[in-house]
Amino acid sequence: MALTQAAAVLERVIGHDTNATTEQDITNPARDRAKYADPSGETMKALVWMGKNKVEVHEVPKPRVVEDRDVILKVTGSTVCGSDLHLLHGTVVELEKGDILGHEFCGVVESMGPAVKGLKQGDRVVASFQIACGECYYCKKKQSSQCEKTNSNTLENGMYGGRTAGMFGYSHFTGGFAGGQAEYVRVPYGDVNLLKLPASVPDEKGLYLSDVLCTSWNCVVDTGVEKGDVVAIWGAGPIGQMCAEFAFFNGASRVIMVDNNWRLEYVKSKYPKVELLDYSALPRGTSVSAKLNEMAPRGPDVALECVAGEYAKGWAHYFELMLGMETDTSEIVNEMITSVRNFGRCGITGVYVGFTNHFNIGSLMERGIRLIGNGQAPVHMYWEKLCGMIESGEIDPLKMVSHRVSMEELDQIYYKFEKKEDGMQKVFVETKFSAPPCAGSPSLTRYNK
Repeated sequence: MALTQAAAVLERVIGHDTNATTEQDITNPARDRAKYADPSGETMKALVWMGKNKVEVHEVPKPRVVEDRDVILKVTGSTVCGSDLHLLHGTVVELEKGDILGHEFCGVVESMGPAVKGLKQGDRVVASFQIACGECYYCKKKQSSQCEKTNSNTLENGMYGGRTAGMFGYSHFTGGFAGGQAEYVRVPYGDVNLLKLPASVPDEKGLYLSDVLCTSWNCVVDTGVEKGDVVAIWGAGPIGQMCAEFAFFNGASRVIMVDNNWRLEYVKSKYPKVELLDYSALPRGTSVSAKLNEMAPRGPDVALECVAGEYAKGWAHYFELMLGMETDTSEIVNEMITSVRNFGRCGITGVYVGFTNHFNIGSLMERGIRLIGNGQAPVHMYWEKLCGMIESGEIDPLKMVSHRVSMEELDQIYYKFEKKEDGMQKVFVETKFSAPPCAGSPSLTRYNK
């Protein structure tokens, strides 16, 4: 039995806590058709996890309203996130076969429970990737990713000393909620976790308020990027790309992007001011930290981690990860710590799930480095502001969208995205309910011809 499934069994044995005010572990309506499936018998296409490194598109029951504040959405757009790859690889624990994935989606309100306020059938909305109650201590502070009432997982509480909010399509470790890589999705506390999209913001732009835009903005502002700062960013994927844009927006004088593949040039083509550091092209014996100190005397003011902890660079961490001696490598975090100037700031936004070895705590302490866990981004704190920035033209999320793809081929898209094939930076996944592509959107790419 894989570790992720063993953890799910252990959670069932221990049992959930009693803090959640919304039902847990509805990762697929097929788990109990009488309780969770639409009584019409209608089915839908959905992307489900079928084991480590295996996802498939299945025909599953359409969800029904389970609780009075539920909203059922017709999904008109979703995407694949680097965080989804951690699920694919089994790095995030407590996945079970048949769980519906996907935490970024937008859609149209199809139906709702009797207690939902402020929404009506036909409203175009985007969902936050986290599920918030709107009433607890953290929700009142707009720190929605840490809601106290939507995730009762005992193992997460034991590992972390506290819980995150429930999250769509992100395993039973975060509450066990079916995700939005599907044609329909159930949204608990729908009047809290859905934002109406203005007519001037098409799905191909509004979708990304669900996660990537808010996560990138949070990374930049939470780490404290200021006017004149030199900012180094590890990872040239969509999060790193948007962090570069938002760093400049918040006054950074220079942005240096660290990675080792075609995505560096992709980001450069969108933001010519970005400077590139391809670590695979460094001379033998030259470290990333040494090169950054050469490019920016004393080192960058700020370092942003937009990769994740599951990708080892050296053999020691490779074997320690493989043997279960750690869950995350400390290599990138150590590079950040030794790269920034004394009293510099390092923010971690890439996903780290557990424990690491060989952490350079000496440099952190002696040089006064500020290491900041940016946390799962509190979407509700930022999404209205960022939606306004899309409306005004200050930001254009389509800069990161390289492909428009079909729900029917989403399992193949996962593997292409994982391997960084076909220049795939960020995708827009259309369903049978999607509107025609907006101006500037990529045309539909089909791989089954």
